[in-house]
Amino acid sequence: MKRKLVMALSGAYVLFMAILAIYYHTQDLSFKSVIAIGGVICGAIPLLLTFFKKIQFNLPIVISYLIFLLGSQFLGSLMGWYGLGWWDTFMHVISGVILAYTAIALYERLTHRSAGHEISPWLVFLFTLSFAVFGGVVWEIYEFSTDQLFGQTLQGGGNTDTMTDLIADTLGGLVIATIAGVRTKIKKQ
Repeated sequence: MKRKLVMALSGAYVLFMAILAIYYHTQDLSFKSVIAIGGVICGAIPLLLTFFKKIQFNLPIVISYLIFLLGSQFLGSLMGWYGLGWWDTFMHVISGVILAYTAIALYERLTHRSAGHEISPWLVFLFTLSFAVFGGVVWEIYEFSTDQLFGQTLQGGGNTDTMTDLIADTLGGLVIATIAGVRTKIKKQ
């Protein structure tokens, strides 16, 4: 049931973005068409992950990810909400939160069950926070590279935009990492 729901939601998002890509291409809006193609690729990730038995993310993470894509790609880039000023920062906070929850899910799946009582809450905190921050750094490298190689303006505010985004990613990750560390400490008692 869960697998079918993930496939349906992911497939719906991919289809929606594919239709938008075709529409924008026919309207000679190449920038928006490229964003929609990126939406097809990003939306297909949960769909592709359903074929791997060892890497199954829980439904709330997948739904949060697809909502995030809708907010960032459709509302932010295609509908112009990034022009609001605060939307980009908000999306980076949400990104940090989703990446931190993804880190927790990976941690729980990749560590041996018996190791749970032996692992320090600080390690859980650091892993979760580091994963969220690393995701933000990789995104900023993508933005910088795209601007340099293809003459785009993803880093509209330059260094200020980059640092604000990284701080927002870190804050989102920090909240969830703190909760994960405290939760781990409570479980050890």
